[in-house]
Amino acid sequence: MSRARMTDLAYAAGWRVVRLLPERVAATVFTAVADVAVRRDGRGVHRLRSNLARVTPPGTDLDRLTRAAVRSYARYWLEVFRLQDISRERIIGGMHMLDEPRLRDALASGRGTVVALPHMGNWEHAGAWLVATGEPFTTVAERLQPASLFDRFVRFRSALGMEVIPLTGGERPPFDLLADRLGGGGTVCLLADRDLSEDGVPVEFFGATATMPPGPATLALRTGATLLPATLWFDRDGWGVRIHPAVPHTDVARMTQALADAFAEGIATRPADWHMLQRIWRDEPPAVPPQTPTRTPAPTETPTPTETELPQPRSEPAPRSEPEPGPRT
Repeated sequence: MSRARMTDLAYAAGWRVVRLLPERVAATVFTAVADVAVRRDGRGVHRLRSNLARVTPPGTDLDRLTRAAVRSYARYWLEVFRLQDISRERIIGGMHMLDEPRLRDALASGRGTVVALPHMGNWEHAGAWLVATGEPFTTVAERLQPASLFDRFVRFRSALGMEVIPLTGGERPPFDLLADRLGGGGTVCLLADRDLSEDGVPVEFFGATATMPPGPATLALRTGATLLPATLWFDRDGWGVRIHPAVPHTDVARMTQALADAFAEGIATRPADWHMLQRIWRDEPPAVPPQTPTRTPAPTETPTPTETELPQPRSEPAPRSEPEPGPRT
């Protein structure tokens, strides 16, 4: 049996079994799995520790923070598997929103809204909350292998009320479809702190150069939509989201830098809820070797099937042609 097929079966089992377990039992199991992953210190956990060291002050207890961060990531996956069974009342009532008027004003403007988020907290729950409060939206899903796994995630998000556009293999380019939705006053939500392509925008991020995808800024400029950064976190028994000020329309480089600044503000406040197990800084080696030869099992090395590396329209200048972002002020 191929590894891809085994991964698909593991997710299928997760969706079925975890939903049958009592919530506290499931939470205990996922916490235990997270702690095992930390002890094994596979590549994903090792990279997470390296990333956390970049976003926290000297003297931070990285062992304790890494354990909390892996537990937070395990909570994300636990909630993904159970989200379809959470009541609408709990989805709405458990959300603690800061600066919500910024979001509501943007949605009411009719200009279209791009919400850009980092891999923090539970963005799936945030999407379910948005739909539950009467605001449908569109997002993009990376095609995973096997196709049955991709289809599983699409069905999951569609059941929550989200419109999911495949990153590749669709009838129309995803950029064009997203632009159409924004042109009609719709909402697009995109994860935007990790660049999977070679065309990422250089940004200053916690004092060093990282690259982030140009998609959110490019869409906002092309359509005139409002670009809103949002950061997320877990509360003890709920979820939190902060809506940051809208990013002024300037150019792709400066707007992406503004997103990076907003993300940095949120991550610095809640570093344990930042689920970044991949390389994002240019001065980091492509692969961080684990301290032991044991690889960490899923979910700590599983790619997230929602990204923003959108193929750019030919009439759009390449992101690298934009001016280099200056220092943060």
